[in-house]
Parts: sequence; structure tokens; C-alpha cells
Amino acid sequence: MPQPASLDAPRLEDTSAARRAAVLERRRAALDDRKRSFLRMVSHELRTPLNAVLGFSEILSRELYGPLGAPQYREYAQIVNDSGLKLLKLVNQIVEIARLEGHVTDLDLAPEALDEAIEDAIEQLRPEIDQRQIAIAVPGEGDLPSVLADSRGLRTMLGNLLQNAITHSPVGGQVSVIARAVPGGVVEIAIADHGAGVEPEDLPRLLRPFEQGGCALTRSSEGAGLGLPIVDLLARAMNGGLRLTSRPGSGLTAQLTLPEG
Repeated sequence: MPQPASLDAPRLEDTSAARRAAVLERRRAALDDRKRSFLRMVSHELRTPLNAVLGFSEILSRELYGPLGAPQYREYAQIVNDSGLKLLKLVNQIVEIARLEGHVTDLDLAPEALDEAIEDAIEQLRPEIDQRQIAIAVPGEGDLPSVLADSRGLRTMLGNLLQNAITHSPVGGQVSVIARAVPGGVVEIAIADHGAGVEPEDLPRLLRPFEQGGCALTRSSEGAGLGLPIVDLLARAMNGGLRLTSRPGSGLTAQLTLPEG
């Protein structure tokens, strides 16, 4: 006569499955920790020689200790310095990604005036703005709302979004920055360009590290694709969010939301 099935069997199977899932989760977390630790270590080790490259190339490009001779030497030293600055920026972005993905943050949230933060971000990018002859429009400038945010993090987010918009705008184009308070104690900051835009289905990919708009063979802009992911992670760490909207031929709009300050 067949024995009745044990009522405890499903419970044992459920418990076993839960244990396996917990083990896998612990292994995944440990692997993520090792990856972040590796990135931090490599980035730290890169900074030391980079500081020497930047310092000495700047001395040479400015000819601080006398003329170098042929004018090409000064030009080459400036190229070395510019390349070193780009590499240092990449290193800093990798460290920031590793820090934010590991939830290791030292954010100090306080009321921040958007007028001042946007002005600081624009001035930081002034050389690039002037070079590409981009007009930055800020409707309501001087009377913008305040947000609850980390001061350095807010300027990082605004700077990354503005640089992305400037990079993808045509020469002589315009970038608009619109900030407004909406019901629910939230401030929306929309930064829009009038560039080529991207397909809507590609937008989620732009929030993943090392992704960029366009394929690797056709895109013309430089960068590792870390600016938007950093903004996304920082916004979430400040109880806000980032949403992208775009379509081909209509540019891209990045909408940053933060609590009202």
C-alpha cells in the first residue's frame, strides 16, 4: 500500500531553496565587494603617477624654468597635460561609481539654493561652453527654488547633466535649464539639449556604467559613459531620481527630481 506523501516535504524543499538563495546572495555580495575594492585600489594607484604627469607637464607647457626651444615641445607638453586631466577625471568617476554602488556615501543633506549651484556648474564648464558657442538658458534665474541635497553632490549632478547636454548639442546650439517646484514637496530640474537625440528604447542603457548614446563606431563624443549613471546613483542617494526622455532628432531631456529645501 503506497505511503501518503509527507506534509513536511514541501517545507523542507522550500527551506533548502531559501538557503541556496541566501548562499548565492552572500557570494554575489562578496564578489561585488571585491570588485569595488579592486576598483578603488587601482584608481588610487593611478592617481599617484597621474599627479606627477600633470604637475611636470604643466611646468613644461608654461615654460616656468625657461624656454624649451622648438615650439612643438610646448604644444606636446600641453597635449600630455590635457590627456592626463581626462584620465584623472575617468579615475575619479570610477571611484565615485564604486563608492555609490557600494552604498558608501558621506552625503550631508541641507537646503541648497539652485541659483548658486547652477551658476557654479556653468562656470566650471565655461571653457567648453565658449569653445562650442553654446547658449545656456535658465528661465526664472535669480528666483529658483531650493532643494534638500548634498552641496558637492548637487554640483556634480548638475555639472554632469550640463556637460552631457553641451557635448551632444550642435555648435552654436542652446541648452535649457528649467527648475520648478511641484506639488508634493519636490523640485524638478529639466536640462534639455537640441542634439540628435536617441531612440527611446536606448534610454535605460544610458544609465548603466560605460554606456553611451550611439554605437562605438559612429559616436563622435569622448567619455566613458559614467556621467549619467553617477547622477542616477547620487539622485537616489538624496531621495530623488533621474528620468531621461528623447527621440531621434529632438534632443535629450534629463529630468532630475530632488526634495524641496
